[in-house]
Amino acid sequence: MSGHSKWASIKHKKAITDAKRGAMFTKLIRELTAAARQGGGNSENNLRLRTAIARAKTHNMPTSNIDNAIKKGTGELPGVVYEEITYEGYGPKGVAIMIETLTDNKNRTTAEIRNFFSKKNGNLGGAGSVSWIFQKKGYIVVDKKDIEEDKLMNIALDAGAEDMKTEDNTYEITTSVADFEKVRKAIEDKKINMQSAEITMIPSSVIQVTGQDAKITLELVESLEDHEDVQHVYANFDMPDDVLEQN
Repeated sequence: MSGHSKWASIKHKKAITDAKRGAMFTKLIRELTAAARQGGGNSENNLRLRTAIARAKTHNMPTSNIDNAIKKGTGELPGVVYEEITYEGYGPKGVAIMIETLTDNKNRTTAEIRNFFSKKNGNLGGAGSVSWIFQKKGYIVVDKKDIEEDKLMNIALDAGAEDMKTEDNTYEITTSVADFEKVRKAIEDKKINMQSAEITMIPSSVIQVTGQDAKITLELVESLEDHEDVQHVYANFDMPDDVLEQN
């Protein structure tokens, strides 16, 4: 997970600081609307919506935008109905890739995603082709400078976290989906800043990718993530930090 999690952190920082912020808002609004449509507009009883709201706030989305997106999901305001589709495929060196989308035109989205794969030495697979590699987990990232490792570990494990790993500048905490909110709140209650806190898909194994294959893999992942219908991209690549930072 380390390679792709570092890439996700880099993308998160870019989304806040560059011109892609508007595109990120569009994706967040779709997720808020879909979450409210699926589980109702009360975030206390809807984990997906609660997570989407927290993510939107991390990206400094105005409260009015969040409220309007939720109302579109509950039917209080008119809005487009998006279909949720998950695509699975392989990138260079057999890297497993899962793509979660919200689309109002399945045929268009499928064709465009298939085209991304074919241009970057990959191929789109059928349902179940790579999903078995991933597990849905809670995932929280904390900057090392904000707290000592032992203190954070005690807080996280006492709240029900499954594991905590140390990377170069961060701590990565994984939880079950059921315990995610409890762990997140325990960290938040201690006034500890979280770089990210989300429900994600974590691979059971990773594939080392270097050189030109690494470059092409990142180009494929980035093109997928930039597509307006794509909400999340999960992959099991691991690659050198300098490649991740340069792209």
